[in-house]
Parts: sequence; C-alpha cells; structure tokens
Amino acid sequence: MKLKNKVAIITGAGPGGGIGYTIATSFLQEGAKVSINYLARNIEEKEAFKKEMNQYGDRVIITEGDISKEDMVQTLISNTIENYGKIDILVNSAGISTPTPIHEMDALTWNRMIEVNLTSIFLTTRAAVPYMIENKFGRIINISSQVAQKGSVEHSHYAAAKAGVIGFTKSVALELGKYGITANCIAPGPVETQLMNEVSDEWKENKQKELVIPRFGKVEEVAPTAVFLASEPDGNIYTGQTLGPNCGDVML
Repeated sequence: MKLKNKVAIITGAGPGGGIGYTIATSFLQEGAKVSINYLARNIEEKEAFKKEMNQYGDRVIITEGDISKEDMVQTLISNTIENYGKIDILVNSAGISTPTPIHEMDALTWNRMIEVNLTSIFLTTRAAVPYMIENKFGRIINISSQVAQKGSVEHSHYAAAKAGVIGFTKSVALELGKYGITANCIAPGPVETQLMNEVSDEWKENKQKELVIPRFGKVEEVAPTAVFLASEPDGNIYTGQTLGPNCGDVML
C-alpha cells in the first residue's frame, strides 16, 4: 500500500462520485487515514455518506461544512489532529463552477467563486502547514483546471480562481521546500462529474471533437495522479508542478 499510515485531509470529497470523492476512496484503498470535508446538500445525503464511509472504520472521519469559512477550517484541522495526531497530506478539491457571462456577473457571484475555489486553499494550507513543518514532511495537492491555462467562455471568475491556485501553489512550493514539503497542482480537462450536468449537450459534443483523445476523462483516471504525488518515492521530487490529465486539451 502506497499510503499506509499516512494522514490526509481532503476537501470537497463528499458523495456524488466527483474528483475529491474518488481521491479519498483511492487514498483509503492505499492504506491512508482520511479526514474528509464536504458541504452536504441535505440530511439524507449526509446520513447515507456517513453510512458508506463506515466500511473504513476509524480510518475515516468526516467534518461537514463550508470550507471557505475560517471557523470550519479550524474545526477540520482540530478534528484531524485529535483523531490522528498529524497531517501528512492536504488535498484541496473543494470547488464550484457556475457559467456566467462577464457582463451579467455581479460581485457576489465573483466573490463566492474566489472564496470557494481559491481562498479556501489559502485557509487550509495556512492551517495545515505548521503540522507538516513539525514533522518535516508534507504533500500539498491542489485541484486546479485546464481552464486556468486556456480560459473558457462564461467562466472568467472560475478561470481567475483556478489560475490563482496555480500561482499560489508555485509560491508555496518555493517557501516550503526547505521543510520537506512539496506543493503541486492537478489541472484536469473535462471530466465526467456532476458539474458536467451544468453545460449543454451541444457544448459537450463540440468539446469532445476538440480533444486529442476524443472523449471526456473519468474521475478514476484523475485520482491516480493524486496518489502518485502523495506517495514515496513516486512524488518525492515533484514540486511547483501542474500535472494535466486532460485528454490533450492543453499541452505544456
């Protein structure tokens, strides 16, 4: 098992089969202890997810709430330390995406996109890093997007936030390397998740024609990138990098 006895915090890892969820289950399968954060949509979903995670016993804990809020971040960190005593890996996967034309976008929409997709990453990183420094080891993995690298119609707020994630990650990598901490991004291309339901069938058809591998990725094809970056020795010398499982949508 590649992650046996490692402790990982993963945000945006709730039910629904998204990238964060699949990274969480992949880490659990590799032997990690996982502290999950997500924002439940209703009590039924919350209870069903808790029941599903019971199969992993005490190797998983769940802290439900809005990760863009400082008090929630502190609760997540405290729960993780109280249960597992350390933090080895931080995966920031929480995110939202709402297509909005720039001339119709209000400040509330813009600010919310930045809060969830970028500010939350600052908050969790700031809170987790002292524990990583103490252990002289850490892996920070931030989920960005290929939209950060090429832009997207009606996604100026999302592109700005995700580009900010890449710049933030590079700077953190430069600061923290001397402590044995790496920081990297994963910038997926179009992936079959619930967020894909928000775009039209016409867009999906046209987009697939543009891709070098002419289909959308699957979450189980993205999660191994996170396992790789979190593992030793696999991810040891990767830092400040942006890896792109994107079917050839962006080539760097």
